[in-house]
Amino acid sequence: MERKIISTDKAPAAIGPYSQGIAANGFVYVSGCLPIDMATGELSTGDIAEQTRCSMRNVSAILEAAGSGLDRIVKTTIFVKDLKDFAAINEAYAGFFEGDAPARSCVQVAALPKDAQIEIEAIALA
Repeated sequence: MERKIISTDKAPAAIGPYSQGIAANGFVYVSGCLPIDMATGELSTGDIAEQTRCSMRNVSAILEAAGSGLDRIVKTTIFVKDLKDFAAINEAYAGFFEGDAPARSCVQVAALPKDAQIEIEAIALA
């Protein structure tokens, strides 16, 4: 199986020993994306809806670098610090998909890197 490292300056650089994404066997695996505002390089200070949109824009940038896109996502996982934000996250997230949305999990976690409120990872068709 051949694999290709996906890297773009249009999404936050990895903050540990991992790649932004990997293309392998017809799929693109996007590492968890924090809501880093690429204009400032800092964690988004917006509400959870804006942080969701920011994370999804970062996912999108990595997918585009791989020659894929949001419309090719088959599965996402959302990690969130407070499930009370579920409705606001859903509303913001839904705006990235036309028609049927991909499969998804959403789990509450105790903490995320950089003390972020949300992190989103994705698997897409290449």
